[in-house]
Amino acid sequence: MKFLDNLLRHRGKATATPPQPAGVALDARISTIINDALASAGLARGKHQEGGVNAVIDDALTRAGLRSPRAAADAAQPMQLPHPPALPAPPFETREVKPQRRGQFLARSFAGPTGTLAYKVYVPASYEANATRRHPLLVMLHGCTQSPDDFAAGTRMNALAEQHGLLVAYPAQSANANGSKCWNWFRPQDQVRGKGEPALIAGITAQLASEYRVDPARIYVAGLSAGAAMAVVLGRTYPELFAAVGVHSGLPYRAAHDVGSAFAAMKGSAARTTTADALVPTIVFHGDRDHTVAVANGTAVIAQVGHAGVAVTRTRQETGTAVGGRSYTRTDYSDASGRVVVEDWRVHGGGHAWMGGSANGTYTDPQGPDASAEMLRFFLQHARPA
Repeated sequence: MKFLDNLLRHRGKATATPPQPAGVALDARISTIINDALASAGLARGKHQEGGVNAVIDDALTRAGLRSPRAAADAAQPMQLPHPPALPAPPFETREVKPQRRGQFLARSFAGPTGTLAYKVYVPASYEANATRRHPLLVMLHGCTQSPDDFAAGTRMNALAEQHGLLVAYPAQSANANGSKCWNWFRPQDQVRGKGEPALIAGITAQLASEYRVDPARIYVAGLSAGAAMAVVLGRTYPELFAAVGVHSGLPYRAAHDVGSAFAAMKGSAARTTTADALVPTIVFHGDRDHTVAVANGTAVIAQVGHAGVAVTRTRQETGTAVGGRSYTRTDYSDASGRVVVEDWRVHGGGHAWMGGSANGTYTDPQGPDASAEMLRFFLQHARPA
C-alpha cells in the first residue's frame, strides 16, 4: 500500500531523531510516524476506523515486537488528565491586563516673522487621561550635527517624560542656517529677544503652550553644547517664559560675537560675566576633561546667575560616584529664602558628552551620572512665579 511506503520512509527518517527514553517515548514516536503516513494516504486514524485500519496496524506492530501489548491497550483507553488545581479562596480577583500605552512623537514646524523652524514634540500617553490636567513642557536643544531623533535617543528624555507626564519639544537646526547644524549662539542677532533663533524657539514654545494643556508656570529649556549655549540665551532673553534652564557642556551668555571669538570662548579664554535682569534657576553639567568646551565655561555660567541681582550663596557640596562609574562633585547655591536656585555638577574624567546618556544617540557618556533625570528633578522643583 502507498501509505505503507510512506510509513517505511518515515521510519527511515525516524532513525535520525535524537535518542529518547524507551517505552512510552518509543510508542509515541511510532504512533506519530503511523499517523503521518496515514494522513499522507488520506486515511486519518479516528474512532470511525476502530477495528479496521487501526486494529490491523496495532496487531501487526505488537506481533513484530514494535509495540508492547500494554501500550496497545493503553492506546485504546482515553487519556486521563489531572484535575486542575483549585482556585484560591476569596478574596480572589481577576484583573484585565492592558497593553502599555505609548506617547506620540510628532513632527511639526513653526513659521514666524524671523523664519521657519522644524521640530518634534513628544506627547505622553497620560496627556489624554485627564482633560483638566496641565502638563510641564521641556524644550530640548540638540548639539552640533545632531537631530531631534538623535538627541531624544541619547538623552532618553522621552522615557522620563512618559513617567512624569510632561511634553518635550525638540527644535531642529537646519543645515541652511548652520552647516554643522549648530545653533548660532555666538551671533549678536541670535542673542537678543525678538530676533533670530531665540524668537523662533520661543515661538515654538508659545505655539505648544497655546495648542496643548501646558502649565505656563512650568516651562523649561535645556541643551547640549551649542544647544546649551542657546538655552542660556533663552533664559536671559525670555525669563518670563522659562522657569529654569539646563546647561550641559555649554557657555555663558554673550561669550562670543562671531565664529572666531566663539572658538576662543570654547577654549575658555574669553568667557565673560554679564549681569542678567532676572535670576532664572539653572542646573549645569560639565565634564572636567571636556576638550571641546572648556569647563571654565560652566564656571562662568554659574557666575552669571550669581550676578542677577539676587544674593546667591553656596549652601551644599557633595561628592559621589555614578552607578556607571564616574565620580562627580555637586554644589548647590541658594537664595536668601534657602531655595536652591543653582546646581553645579562637575563630572570627573567626563568629556564633551551628555552624562548618563544612551549609546543609541551620539555624544553620550553612559558612565556618568544621569543628567536627564537630575535636570528633570531640578526643573520640577521650580515653577515660575505667577
